[in-house]
Amino acid sequence: MPPWNYSNQNVLVVGGTSGINRGIAEAFAAAGARVAVASRQQEKVDHTVAALKELTTDVMGFCADVREPQALNSGVQSVHQAWGELDVVISGAAGNFPALATQMSANAFKSVVDIDLLGSFHVAQAAYPVLRKPGASLIHISAPQAHLAMIGQAHVCAAKAGVDMLTRTLALEWADQGIRVNGVLPGPIDDTEGMRRLAPLPEHRQAVIQSVPVGRLGAPADIARACLFLASEQAAFITGAVLPVDGGWSLGGAATIGAVLGESLKSSSDS
Repeated sequence: MPPWNYSNQNVLVVGGTSGINRGIAEAFAAAGARVAVASRQQEKVDHTVAALKELTTDVMGFCADVREPQALNSGVQSVHQAWGELDVVISGAAGNFPALATQMSANAFKSVVDIDLLGSFHVAQAAYPVLRKPGASLIHISAPQAHLAMIGQAHVCAAKAGVDMLTRTLALEWADQGIRVNGVLPGPIDDTEGMRRLAPLPEHRQAVIQSVPVGRLGAPADIARACLFLASEQAAFITGAVLPVDGGWSLGGAATIGAVLGESLKSSSDS
């Protein structure tokens, strides 16, 4: 990993207690940043804060649901009061479950849109007043479903497409404040809840691996390195970008997940 130096910078990772976002929080902590994490479960927040303290001296966390702006605002303000202006905000809260559109309730569809899209908006609104101006970076963790249609993922496709357009719009609106806004599109990442849900069986996992041009699943560290770059001075002229970090998967292999989900979901609906 390049010698990224985030000493004396304040980083907030929303959703940072598990999976990809936990890996991002660990990477910024290892690079010397003060790191705050937010999650819906206090137990996960406490456990993650304790673990991150082995990597950096200043760590804190708060419990909030991104669907509840008041709790989110309160948590963000607590970080600001402790450390001052935020240099980097990673907005990574997400929800997903495989379901055919015809078998999904309106509430189920809404729940993913509320977490992924509305939640991203809430994070941006809560963070904006306390972002360093100029110099701050907001990074949305999106998904390939933002631009690749997948069977069983109508709710996620719709929500993440909205997140990507939110990223681009905020990049325009906040550019004159010196705030850069970008997105990262992770491909299939090993040992994450997303992979467990979308490729639940060993044969599914192997099919996905074979569909990735570089020949392997990604790791949380792959996404973390992209975020370290996008938030750094090396990316000072990059804003409004949505960067695939997927080993070339979105070039064609992503259809494998759709085939796996389609076969699984349709067979279960027929039984």
